[in-house]
Amino acid sequence: MRLIEVRLLDGPNLYRLEPVVKLEVAVGRRRTWYGKRDPEPYNLIRLSAAVPAGAQPARIAALAAWVTRLRREHPDGAEGRVLVHRSSDPGFWILSWPWLLGDRAREVAETAFALVERDLPIAKRPRPSGARRRVLERVDERIERATGAGPSWIRDADRRMPVVSISGTNGKTTTTRLTAHILRTAGRRVGATTSDGIVVGDELIEKGDWTGPGGAQSILRRDDLDMAVLETARGGILLRGMGYESNEASVITNVSSDHLDLQGIHTLPELAEVKGVIARVTKPTGTVVLNADDRWVAALAREVRAPVAFFSLEGDRSALVRRHVRKGGRAYVVRDGWIGEAESAAWRRFAPLADVPIALGGIARHNVANALAAAGAARAMGVSIEAVGAGLRSFRPTAEDAPGRLNVFKDDRRIVIVDFAHNEAGITVLLDVAAAMASTAKGSITAIIGTAGDRPDDTLRGLGRIAAQRADRVVIKETLEYLRGRSRASTIGELKAGTREGGWRREIPVFASEVESLEHELDRTGDGPPEVIVLLCHEQRDAVYGLLTLRGFTQVGDHRELAKLVAAP
Repeated sequence: MRLIEVRLLDGPNLYRLEPVVKLEVAVGRRRTWYGKRDPEPYNLIRLSAAVPAGAQPARIAALAAWVTRLRREHPDGAEGRVLVHRSSDPGFWILSWPWLLGDRAREVAETAFALVERDLPIAKRPRPSGARRRVLERVDERIERATGAGPSWIRDADRRMPVVSISGTNGKTTTTRLTAHILRTAGRRVGATTSDGIVVGDELIEKGDWTGPGGAQSILRRDDLDMAVLETARGGILLRGMGYESNEASVITNVSSDHLDLQGIHTLPELAEVKGVIARVTKPTGTVVLNADDRWVAALAREVRAPVAFFSLEGDRSALVRRHVRKGGRAYVVRDGWIGEAESAAWRRFAPLADVPIALGGIARHNVANALAAAGAARAMGVSIEAVGAGLRSFRPTAEDAPGRLNVFKDDRRIVIVDFAHNEAGITVLLDVAAAMASTAKGSITAIIGTAGDRPDDTLRGLGRIAAQRADRVVIKETLEYLRGRSRASTIGELKAGTREGGWRREIPVFASEVESLEHELDRTGDGPPEVIVLLCHEQRDAVYGLLTLRGFTQVGDHRELAKLVAAP
């Protein structure tokens, strides 16, 4: 048996909706996960489920017994039994239990593991004079001396404002920004956290990725805000917990292949289970907003305490949406060219789709979905029909309102789309938009691709494959600040391997940075035919904006101008 990690989770997490100790161990020979990202029902593993004692390996059962005994003999005030969970990594097991004294909790975990490693039986106490008795006496003394601080999560009793939590693979940042914008339009004082930073009102007060518990707590401890809109990432939930006890509303946008093979998460249903934590903690009096078109997200409706509202691009064509509305539930859909809210026989219209800038007249289907999700979140927080409509109409896909998300720049012959897309689903919808623009301009598409190195091989290959199949020219830009343990050669190699799978046989230029790659493409197309250049931009956004301004490009944010770019030729 090998000790993998002891981790103290400070809030709701994958295993429980309270702070717990996570003790992860591996039994048997080292093996690597293999399987399908979208597994068959018989291969599904529910990571949060408790494994019965009879299904646990002997050493895991002994470990759980030792933890139970040490907690009973050295209580820290936390109630709740030890649970055993199965990991999808072969031979990996996880024990979880509540904690209140951090040092003591860690000491109990490490001691229990050491005792099982020494094959010390728990069934009976060793004789007073035996060596095992002396071992236990030393253990007892060490645990009793350990105390430590308690969890840092914010309890409901200490929270000053209602919370909207937003998660998903794609679209969560845009949905967070748009939800906060609608709430501000309705006159609320809003604090928000995103992967770009902490925003209070309209001001970015702290740059960086603040989608973990630290960002949430920095907003929730303020006394000058009415509402919090918190983008909540997978990593924070897995590594630290949510950081606060519950929310009034939650939104899960979708689940697609991204950040897999990290922290033991390998499949789409497992990823949905992680992101579903924000929905499981939604108060029974609140609302959970789920994507009806994503089967793993829609399935979370069975796991929550709060009423569910669905959003759907399929709209009334979705059997799930029709059943839900017929039973009196709410759904956010597009009908007759309007974004609105369906509930029983009622239909409440927010805004014409053509007047919602981020939707590009409906061509940007991912942003239509984000608008529906944000409308659902705002309505869950009590915002009026009129304010939702005003917010949808006034939020633009610009570097100011939505930096790095479908930002469009143009000169007299070229269109440049700057976007954070970093997985297969993201680049697919982005190239859908580029195709519409290229068709209108009667031009070609260049895709400048690249992403962080911690994506699995199949995700990197997927980016390359889709670019090869959809673009007329493919360029690779490196993201050197985000290699995250992978070599440059490996990252480039997997992207190129994906392009070959997509049928690409030509040479692919490689540049060391986003600015360098875009600069080269702008030089190359200086006197040529019309072209749409798509840049997956992750680390040099401000410099890219500066380059485009220097080259005479103008930003397009008005919905009428955006509509012209995707109008039928």
